[in-house]
Amino acid sequence: MITSAARISAGVGIGGLTGLVEILYVLLSAPLLVVPATRRAVLRGAYRLATFERFRMWRFQGQVNASDYDGARAFQYLSVRWLVGLLGLGVWGCLGVGVAVAVIYAKQLFAGRAPGGEGAGTVLGWLLIAGLAMMAAFLCAQGISGVAALDLRLAGRFFTPSSRILLERRMFHLMHTRAEVVEAVNDERRRIERALHDGVQQRLVALGLLLGRARRTGDADLVRQAHEEAQIALRELREVSWLVYPIALDDGLDTALESLAERATIPVEVRYLVLVPPSLELATVIYFVASESVTNAAKHSGATSITIDVRHLPGNYIVEITDNGSGGAEPAGTGGLIGLARRVAAADGEFTVDSPHGGPTVVRAVLPCE
Repeated sequence: MITSAARISAGVGIGGLTGLVEILYVLLSAPLLVVPATRRAVLRGAYRLATFERFRMWRFQGQVNASDYDGARAFQYLSVRWLVGLLGLGVWGCLGVGVAVAVIYAKQLFAGRAPGGEGAGTVLGWLLIAGLAMMAAFLCAQGISGVAALDLRLAGRFFTPSSRILLERRMFHLMHTRAEVVEAVNDERRRIERALHDGVQQRLVALGLLLGRARRTGDADLVRQAHEEAQIALRELREVSWLVYPIALDDGLDTALESLAERATIPVEVRYLVLVPPSLELATVIYFVASESVTNAAKHSGATSITIDVRHLPGNYIVEITDNGSGGAEPAGTGGLIGLARRVAAADGEFTVDSPHGGPTVVRAVLPCE
């Protein structure tokens, strides 16, 4: 807490010094705005000063402001901001005077003199001085806090995008998300088609040939092979159906993840810490993120163990899949991971892959919820 207060106080002090620079800049450069030849240079300088103010508030007060503003808006901001800067400088001046007075009285106290005079001081006199010092320190602290809050509100007023800009951004995001959803659906359709054509269909063709030979020859061994092919085809058809919709989700996401772990070719540990079950839409996204990540790890990473961690925090569901494989996964170059990123983006979520060479690989999705 003390460190935070010192950081804010330092930010207000630096803001006071920049306030001096800003008032000089505004007064000297304002007449040049009407000259077309110098207007661009004036606005460029205002933009740089405003950028420094954004950095100062981020560094000392932790506020991140938008950067999509132009020089004209920056000049408007500086035209008002210098008042706040000088106010902060005034508070710092009062604080400096208070510290100087405190040093003087401390010397008198250790010298055994009365406050501001000669002779020995009384306890009542020094208690009065201490009370006034505490009151002054409180007022200075409140002044610094108030200036810092005013600085943040002013920056938020000028740097926060307007409602129209926010609406345009939301529209663009929705258009982009819609395109991602369409592409993700097309990717899934292509995957299912390939799985049916290259897997189940080929198995059924082989099964038909075996049954035809067995019918002609009556060979019991061919009948046994046909039975095995039928079992394999049934298993592959079940896998394809899970690509369309994992029926185990009807019993809950935890049940579907446990089923996924049982069917995996390497050991998978499931950690499910969710008190409020997600909606069916979010559960489907979480399941496919886990399923595709487990499949990729089993096929490409050489991992010997995988952990699926699903938890619910206020406002978000978080799923992390960690494997101890060789790492080196490239999200932009792997079709499966690109498909997962599109699925998560369609749910307004964030998708990241941390996969340094040598491992481990961590696939993480954060999905917002009500």
